Amino acid sequence: MINDELTIIMEKYYYILLNIATFSVPFFFSFEKKWMHFARFWKPYFLAIISVGLFFIIWDVFFAYSDIWGFNDQYLLGFRILKLPIEEWLFFLLIPYSSNFIHYSLEYFFPRLQLSKIATQIISIALLIISLGVVLGNYDRLYTLCSFGLFALLMLAQIIYQWKYARRFYLSFILIYLPFYFVNGALTGSYSVNPVVYYDNAENLGIRVGTMPLEDSFYCFSMLYSSVLLFEFLKKKMNLDQPIRISHGHKNN
Repeated sequence: MINDELTIIMEKYYYILLNIATFSVPFFFSFEKKWMHFARFWKPYFLAIISVGLFFIIWDVFFAYSDIWGFNDQYLLGFRILKLPIEEWLFFLLIPYSSNFIHYSLEYFFPRLQLSKIATQIISIALLIISLGVVLGNYDRLYTLCSFGLFALLMLAQIIYQWKYARRFYLSFILIYLPFYFVNGALTGSYSVNPVVYYDNAENLGIRVGTMPLEDSFYCFSMLYSSVLLFEFLKKKMNLDQPIRISHGHKNN
């Protein structure tokens, strides 16, 4: 009986502990000064994450009220704002911070790791064609329409403006996807009896990557790359546009 009660109590911390565990290591290494000392960019970085996060929170609230997805109280502390648990609000701050920290760590340690301009453009065009095809074939599925539609708009903008950041981010996202797969899998039932987040499958393709809908992957890319673009813009505006690779014993590349 005691063990059952303890299990119930611990389950309530499942989502919040997942957020904290994902955030803690990148947060700790943001303060080191021997390498990239990422904390010096916090003002534009957090501003970018919060600004982009607000857009996705509005999306999240709308979908929650539309019952396109919902949250299992079994794994939540129980405090909600606009039908979103407090853990979900923190998700849009902590997970983008941790994910894009991986991108900038790769930029620091592997400054020459990037695609060519032509390869980046070809990939962007291919992704645009694929995402548009999915949208046109599934416009009656709201999550599919929004996820792939936003991704298609982002790819179209990338093709037009040819932002140089995609040359690195397309490669970074491959590595970012590994922890994302674990975290989102933890939320969609890979490691728990019931999922923390459940979906109305009539509104998505019904294709799962592990336990998470395929749409989540494109949703993730759009959120993370958008925050990178805004961060780089704000960094210039705030005259903080020094290279990430600026540390003791290293020359700028």
